[in-house]
Amino acid sequence: MPDHESLAGLAARLEALESRTAHQELWLDQLDEAVASQERRLQEIMRLNAMMQKRLREQQQALNDQPDGFDPAQELPPHY
Repeated sequence: MPDHESLAGLAARLEALESRTAHQELWLDQLDEAVASQERRLQEIMRLNAMMQKRLREQQQALNDQPDGFDPAQELPPHY
């Protein structure tokens, strides 16, 4: 039959384990939210990147379609 001190020791160890588990669950919840937030931000950045690439292609096409033969590589910088 276990004595009172060993039961108290076991109860203290159990309480410490429960406390650690609660803290780990809190950290996991916070990490999960951080990952979800990063995923949302990444999706938004990818959406903006795709939109910017589309606009850049449209602008390049518009430059190429100009009848006057405009070539941005041949244009002089403003300080000339």
